[in-house]
Amino acid sequence: MQILSTILFVLSASTDNFVVGLSYGIKKIRITPSINIFIAAISALGTILSMEFGKLIINFLPNGLTNMLGSLILIAIGLWSICGEFCTIKKTTFKEENNLSKLGDILNNPESADTDTSGNIDLKESSSLAIALALNNMGLGIGASITGLNVVFTSILTFFISIITISLGLTLGNKYLSKTLGKYASIISGLVIILLGIYEMII
Repeated sequence: MQILSTILFVLSASTDNFVVGLSYGIKKIRITPSINIFIAAISALGTILSMEFGKLIINFLPNGLTNMLGSLILIAIGLWSICGEFCTIKKTTFKEENNLSKLGDILNNPESADTDTSGNIDLKESSSLAIALALNNMGLGIGASITGLNVVFTSILTFFISIITISLGLTLGNKYLSKTLGKYASIISGLVIILLGIYEMII
């Protein structure tokens, strides 16, 4: 079992969870333990679905190509994550905002999930947040699966690391930690994903 690769994958995939927790902590928005567990469960489910889809793709690829393709997908996702911090991407304005756009906005502005401005994230509000986090890592899960990471072990680790990273973010945010820590999360995550892709390519 590729333990190191799995740990790198889960840590990079959970960066958004940490940033969300940090943002909520700074804004004094509470996430109860039960809601944190619910978000972690959705993240784990998203990991399972994306990795199972990746396993289906493997069936249509030549034997010697799967690991290389999976590694390239991871490297591309890492580069895209870093590029997003430096490149200005033009956004098309639509008359009607679709659901995927709304989910993307939640990650850019996590406190918007608290629709009733109660200072607490309830089950309904956490559903949109959890789905946004899961969808954000779908491509990463597909690439990781193609490189051969174990689906069950990766999903279980994703569940627990998600709980830890959100809790850690909330704790640090509540202590008035500077927002600049979350500013570089995409860059750090992108670098970890690139390293994972390179590691998988050479082993």
